[in-house]
Amino acid sequence: MSSEAASPGALLLCRAEPDVVEIAAQLLRERMLLAEAGRDWSVLVPEGKPWLQGEEPVDRVLTGWATALAVGSAWPVLALWWDGDRSGYTLASGFRRTVGYEWLANGTPVGEDEAMRTFAARLGLDPVLDMQSLEALARPDTEADARARMLGLLAVLTRAGLTLPPGLAPGEPADRLREVARVQEGVRQVEWPGWRDAVRAEFGAVEKGPLGPWVRGPRARALAAAQLAAGLPLAVWAVRRRSGGWGTAAALLVAQGAAGLAYDRVRSA
Repeated sequence: MSSEAASPGALLLCRAEPDVVEIAAQLLRERMLLAEAGRDWSVLVPEGKPWLQGEEPVDRVLTGWATALAVGSAWPVLALWWDGDRSGYTLASGFRRTVGYEWLANGTPVGEDEAMRTFAARLGLDPVLDMQSLEALARPDTEADARARMLGLLAVLTRAGLTLPPGLAPGEPADRLREVARVQEGVRQVEWPGWRDAVRAEFGAVEKGPLGPWVRGPRARALAAAQLAAGLPLAVWAVRRRSGGWGTAAALLVAQGAAGLAYDRVRSA
């Protein structure tokens, strides 16, 4: 990799359409660019670079964002990240434990094989054809650096419908990714609209869909209570560890839990 291409960068791949992702992404309170990335896929490109401004490296920031998006959604979120030393991914899906894998800059795999199997299972990939390709990415290969490994990962996901816009690829600097995303057809700028509008939009959209029972009634109250029960101790842990990424996930869990209880109470009145 060149020194420019080795600078930190990141992409968030969401297995949902932009209309759905936009509502959830607003709750991250981060400026991002949102574009379509194939059938039932969307890509979020961060406009800022918080990993350069705080104490957390790019992988931890992206893990926090992916977790925050996934815990309140019915679709998985795949965070791709890279810097001068490593590249890797983190897959978040609901309340399940995140799974990740990484490679050193020269392509040396430093993850666990079980992570690849879990990755394939959670995304519903082919257990034979796709798994063979993923296992190859976890084996030593002196001809493949970290960028090649990440491109190989994306090649597997193309069979699941992912099609990233040209120019949005692992290994590119964050500034270049932002420039490319801005000129994509149909790109949207995701901004924080304020708690009231964001929560109203999210619950309104969900209530009209198949997950409607989960925003009103007994199921909604149980889910909101579970979000609070998970978010509060996570917030304490994040404060102790000074982890901004996990702090974001905790804040989102608590906010969604509290908002869920309030929304159910108002709608039931």
